[in-house]
Amino acid sequence: PDKVLQELTEHGLIPEKWGGDTICVPVSALQKTGIDDLLEYILLVADMQELKAVEKCPATGVIIEANLDKGKGPVATMLVQNGTLKVGDSIVVGTVGGKVRALLDDSGKRVRTAGPSTPVEILGLNEVPQAGDLFEVVENEKKMKAIVQERKQQERSTRLEAMTAAHVQKEALAQDEVTNLNLIIKANTNGSAEAVSHAIQNVKSLKVVPKIIHAGVGDISEADVMLASASNAIILGFTVKEDANALLQARKEGVKIKKYDIIYQVLEDIEKTMLSLLSPEIEDVELGKAEVRAVFTVGKTTKIAGCYVTEGRIVRSKTARLLRNGEEIFKGEIDQLKRFKDDVKEVKEGFECGISFAKFNDIQEGDIIEVSTTKEVEPQTLV
Repeated sequence: PDKVLQELTEHGLIPEKWGGDTICVPVSALQKTGIDDLLEYILLVADMQELKAVEKCPATGVIIEANLDKGKGPVATMLVQNGTLKVGDSIVVGTVGGKVRALLDDSGKRVRTAGPSTPVEILGLNEVPQAGDLFEVVENEKKMKAIVQERKQQERSTRLEAMTAAHVQKEALAQDEVTNLNLIIKANTNGSAEAVSHAIQNVKSLKVVPKIIHAGVGDISEADVMLASASNAIILGFTVKEDANALLQARKEGVKIKKYDIIYQVLEDIEKTMLSLLSPEIEDVELGKAEVRAVFTVGKTTKIAGCYVTEGRIVRSKTARLLRNGEEIFKGEIDQLKRFKDDVKEVKEGFECGISFAKFNDIQEGDIIEVSTTKEVEPQTLV
């Protein structure tokens, strides 16, 4: 409990026992303690702050949770804050509308009405609303449809603006080489969508940033695919499926759709995808060493080092470093590599060879020639 109280203070909520004005009541569902105290304090606060609700007016309130049930269709859990919600009411929630077909109380029993401070499940909405949205009862179905249509038009305009901005951002990212992993999340409930979003945002990397373009409830639609195409995003479906048009459009636009049932599988896949977006690291690989034991002059200026390969192998056209007393004198590609009079591609440990460099002749006996190459190494961890 003390840890929870400490976390509350981080949000500006100081408990009464620590000198603040926030009432905190410890409760335990396992030990069945504290519930009576909690109810008493709720009533006390309601009385002191004169919190009241009007019962005889069109109902308003908030969506607590919503999901798409295979048998019932869109189902929303609502908390009535004012007025009385009745079966048959026309209701608007954000861009979702419907007519109340049934009300279920907290025990699953059908009820005809729900007054202030009453949580109920509602059936009859035409789509799944967003958790946290406010609902209101309107006069009739005609007005409900008009409000929903107007709000959907506004949302469509906002989405088109977002898609245009996403196109511009996509071009900017390509130019600036800034790596963002754009994601669209669709889940069966608002709670699931929030949980997946929160878990993904906790995956930290300095070079790749997971960015959630959109998170919603319900099956993956054609509109989701078009948004993903515009923003160069991957669609993550959590316990949902895609409709036929969405699948067809995804193939046409080259949009990736990934579906999951377990949240840790989402995180594992996101980390792998982020790793794949990281640029490979360039690593030097030492191939071999050779000791200069004699220097031969060919023509007026060209010098050839007579060498003995002490480690690994010497390979022509690879990068070589010439060291003298531990200090690097020259670094460049091997121009010629010979065994006796023959040009060869490589000479292995324990054999002698002749080595020359283009436009470099300052070679002395006792110098060490190190030959290396570079290889790309895929990152193993997010940085």
